[in-house]
Amino acid sequence: MTQTTTIHAAFAAHVDAALDALEAAGTLPALPRGSIAVEPPRDPAHGDLATNAAMVLAKPAGINPRALAEALAEQLRQVAGVSSVEIAGPGFLNLRLDPALWVAELKTIAALAGDYGRSVMGAGKTVNVEYVSANPTGPMHMGHCRGAVVGDALASLLEYAGHTVIREYYVNDAGSQVDVLARSAHLRYREALGDAVGPIPEGLYPGDYLVPVGQALAAEFGDRYAAADESEWLVTFRARAVAAMLDMIRADLALLGIHHDLFSSEAELQAAGKPAQAEAWLRAHDLVYDGHLEAPKGKTADDWEPVELPLFRSTRFGDDQDRPIKKSDGSWTYFGADLAYHFQKAEKADALVDIWGADHAGTVKRIKAAVAALTQGQGKEKPFEIKLVQMVQLMKGGQPFKMSKRAGNFVTLADVVEMVGKDVVRFTMLTRKPEAQMDFDFDKVVEASKDNPVFYVQYAHARIRSTLRKAAAEGLTPSADGLDLLGEEELALVKLAAQFPRIVEAAAAAREAHRIAFFLYDLAGALHGFWNLGNDKPEKRFIVAQDARLTGARLYLAAQIGQLIRNGLALLGVEAVEEM
Repeated sequence: MTQTTTIHAAFAAHVDAALDALEAAGTLPALPRGSIAVEPPRDPAHGDLATNAAMVLAKPAGINPRALAEALAEQLRQVAGVSSVEIAGPGFLNLRLDPALWVAELKTIAALAGDYGRSVMGAGKTVNVEYVSANPTGPMHMGHCRGAVVGDALASLLEYAGHTVIREYYVNDAGSQVDVLARSAHLRYREALGDAVGPIPEGLYPGDYLVPVGQALAAEFGDRYAAADESEWLVTFRARAVAAMLDMIRADLALLGIHHDLFSSEAELQAAGKPAQAEAWLRAHDLVYDGHLEAPKGKTADDWEPVELPLFRSTRFGDDQDRPIKKSDGSWTYFGADLAYHFQKAEKADALVDIWGADHAGTVKRIKAAVAALTQGQGKEKPFEIKLVQMVQLMKGGQPFKMSKRAGNFVTLADVVEMVGKDVVRFTMLTRKPEAQMDFDFDKVVEASKDNPVFYVQYAHARIRSTLRKAAAEGLTPSADGLDLLGEEELALVKLAAQFPRIVEAAAAAREAHRIAFFLYDLAGALHGFWNLGNDKPEKRFIVAQDARLTGARLYLAAQIGQLIRNGLALLGVEAVEEM
């Protein structure tokens, strides 16, 4: 990709050059500039761009912020295309730009097309994004859906921002839940052989999804294990059942357009001795010791027998107590296996991101402490972030949505995608911050109104495409020839669209893909707003019959707004529809 400088990046460079000039003149000492921002002001009436440079640098430079702002403003007034620079408050700078610069930016959007907004900020560094990682005991349900979409959209965003991304799924196939799965599959195996198994016993998985697994086992093994002791079939049935569940999970995720690069097995991790290796390294660095846990709250000396366990010194890293990495029977705790898994991931990545359900909030401190310790041991502490995702409440007709019989006790992801479609599910999951509670209302997500964000954004794109088709039928095409005719309302659309590259970079840096959905909603709103002007004022329509030059320019503008909507929707894994 040929990197073309967009308008916000260009003015960030202009501010940087102005500060270089002040340093060269001795007005300003050399200082870090990491906190300097060049962005649109909150109130568009204040100008086109604003910078906090004088406010950020004044205190460490020992200079009055207003005086520094005056010196910086003088430098920026010399930049081509700057019509005015004003100082606001104690030292913020507001810049107004010539309309020709916004016209030039519109042409940049056209030239870059699908690459407008793409960034090289990631510099090819590898980020491991682990998401979903549901126990392999059944089909995907809506409790998994939000994290799946958040993780997948984040992975796409990071790639678009110049990172190399590993999409990973951690398979928890070493715990007691997979033994329960094997026993549940054995019951269905006996059922397939003709046994009257009756009601599914308490403690086994009741869903009908295990019926085909039992039938496949019956076809493979006949009645060999029908009356056999569990010790003879448990390992084999566990492996077959987990493999079948992973096939089901992959198929469910594919309905959302989600495909992982890597499925990592906890059982294989333990068989390879990775937790023991991690423990050895931690012991060698005095980060694991043998000690006793405090008695749980409410327990007395009479009903609590302390057991010596290997404990990780997580209190050194901000946790409230040290944590065991093994159980009293010598098996690994979930935490012990998990820290080894992260140690393994960090060997192949420059940074790690985990997408977890909010019910795991209590383990965040300890795993971040472990990763900090282990990656320091690899030579450099790796950036590691955990994004917590709240559950989704399913609603229909004003009531909680009922459960799925196929799954046994929950609503499957496949059921929901079948009801409303992939695009509705994906976009809706990104219409709120992941840490905020969400209601997924089946009635509202298919509603044709402004209150339904996915409809509102897709309708904006469909409107643009419809307008371009209508114009083409009349022999009219987008043209840059008349862009000088665009007025304030049209340029306001360009100014909003031009924020896309900086929003991509900010969203990638913050690991927050929902910012793209928010931007698309705002852009769609601006497009609809301009469209509605034409309902009352025919001269404001995209197609003005008596003015081919103005029509060509507005069609050119519409085409680029449509391109940006496609760019943003592609990051979210949502189709930009042609008509509605």
